[in-house]
Amino acid sequence: MSSIKVRPPLLAFFVIGVVGVGFAIGLTIRPGAWYESLEKPFFTPPNWVFGPVWTVVYVLIAIAGWRVALSEGFSSAAFRLWGLQMVLNWAWTPIFFGAHSISLGLITILSLSAVAIFFMAKARDGWAFWCFAPYLVWLCYASALNAAILALN
Repeated sequence: MSSIKVRPPLLAFFVIGVVGVGFAIGLTIRPGAWYESLEKPFFTPPNWVFGPVWTVVYVLIAIAGWRVALSEGFSSAAFRLWGLQMVLNWAWTPIFFGAHSISLGLITILSLSAVAIFFMAKARDGWAFWCFAPYLVWLCYASALNAAILALN
């Protein structure tokens, strides 16, 4: 795993930015009655699980972005993929919960998963790669959940 200069202010910027935008989206676009009315698969977790999981995942995503920015640069292919996956990540909630589009949500999360895989393949920093591993597992689970909700509704 590569050795990079830490630069705590930049790390704080990444963590506050990623977690902050994620929380802002989550607080302004709530699942609400529409989501509650949907048929859900047996493997749907309780609603309280999503906040803690996304907090941990967002911190890991932020660390990965920070590591790649420092080791490969903001204009690197890996960092551009990191940015694209953030856009897709932040778009999913408004699409699924805001627009009530289960099918476009599935397309978005599957695209997001593909970009996350491409990021992992492109990133030369081992820490960035491993920070994305739990994220990819969560995306696979969330994709299956989204697909099951689409199939049931």
